[in-house]
Amino acid sequence: MLAQVCGYRAGDFVHTLGDAHLYSNHFEQARRQLTREPRHLPQMRLNPAVTDLFGFRFDDFELDGYDPHPHIAAPVAV
Repeated sequence: MLAQVCGYRAGDFVHTLGDAHLYSNHFEQARRQLTREPRHLPQMRLNPAVTDLFGFRFDDFELDGYDPHPHIAAPVAV
């Protein structure tokens, strides 16, 4: 979004997690997640007519090729 409204081409998004953790009652679900084969990433398309960062609306986004695995239920960690 920022690249589009500034006239740049989007690049890589790099993110660092600062407080990543796994609750002990989610170990089984994490193991199951690790057995899944990754699927192709979807493509996010933005309405090219939007030129203001705060001008984006819900209908300005299109997600093509989203094919998620079924959810993995887990109890709320308290």
